[in-house]
This record gives sequence, structure tokens and C-alpha cells, in this order.
Amino acid sequence: MNWFKYSSPQSFFPLAGKLVPWFGALAAIACAAGLYLVMAFWAGLGLAFNTRLSGMMASAIAPTGTLYTFLALWTGSLWGKPTWGTWWVWDARLTSELILLFLYFGFMALQAAIDDPRRADKAGAVLALVGVVNIPIIYFSVKWWNTLHQGASVSLTKAPTMAAAMLTGMAVMAFGFWFYSIAAALMRARCIMLERERASEWAVEYAKGLA
Repeated sequence: MNWFKYSSPQSFFPLAGKLVPWFGALAAIACAAGLYLVMAFWAGLGLAFNTRLSGMMASAIAPTGTLYTFLALWTGSLWGKPTWGTWWVWDARLTSELILLFLYFGFMALQAAIDDPRRADKAGAVLALVGVVNIPIIYFSVKWWNTLHQGASVSLTKAPTMAAAMLTGMAVMAFGFWFYSIAAALMRARCIMLERERASEWAVEYAKGLA
């Protein structure tokens, strides 16, 4: 099967439409049962191969990444108050996570400030690739500095230190959030494709089919 044919918006648009309900359903099931690098990948791909779809996907993923980062900071402060006795400290992990949130906002603001979509994609891609350096800092901050955060509870090299019930719930919710992220990004990417490709024949034909 030739996967390269899906590198164009015209070919990827119908595929995204078919995948959205599947990942949406998987997200709902996983979240009901269980109750941050992808953007940089697409950005790097767009810079390396100058593909239109890569920039669109990076733009589509950014709002979901922003939402998750904000939720991590917000719920972390709610957990930190009874646990540490404070809503916020300039802890290494908290600070680096806050920087990540600002990078997301900066990425979206930079793209919105540039009228030409292709130039906006390239500028955003450079910022995303620079910002991805912050990801290992967030992960290793508890090892590199003396922070309030404890070490990792789940590791590839040793047994988990959390209870099995909590581990199962966390794993299921992680899959749920991933499925939601994919479904939301694909839906947003379809909207971006229609907006940018509205003058192309395939987009006009699709719009006529909806009328």
C-alpha cells in the first residue's frame, strides 16, 4: 500500500473523516472505563519535505496540546494544595511545564500573526522544534534538581511503585486522552484543509456534496 499518497490534503481529507469516529469512540470507551512531541514531529516533517499537510497537522494539534498542558498545571495545583500545602511553587517541573504552555500559546499566536499560511507554517515549525528541547527538561527535572515532585512511579527498568488499581486506571485514561487527541486533531485538520484548499477542485466538489 502506498502511504505517500496520503501526504496531500486531497487524499488525507477523506481518510481523516473515516478515522475520526473510530478514535472518538475509542476515546469515549477508554475514558469511561478509566474514569505532550507529536506536534514537533509534524513541524519537522514539514520543514524537511516542505509538505503542506505537515503544517496543517501541527496547527491542528496545537490547541489540544495547549488544553492538556493547562489541565496538567491546573489539576496539579489542586493536588498540590492538600499534599504540599501550597497551590504553586517555582518548582523545576512546574516551571518547565509553564514554559511549555507559553510555547503553545506562542506557536498559535505566531501562526495567527502571519497572513501567508506557508510562511506561518515554517515559522511555527521552527518555534516548535526549538520548544521541543523543553520536553526532556520536564521529564528529567526531578532527577536533575531537588524538587517537590517525587521520582517516576512507572519506569521501563523497574516495577511500578503505585497500586495496581491506580496503574490500570492511569493506563486506560492515558489511552483515552490519546484517542481523543487524535480524533480532535483530525477533525481540526479537516477544517484547516477545507479553509486552505477551498479553491481546489476536490474541496469545491466536497462542498457541493454537503449542499
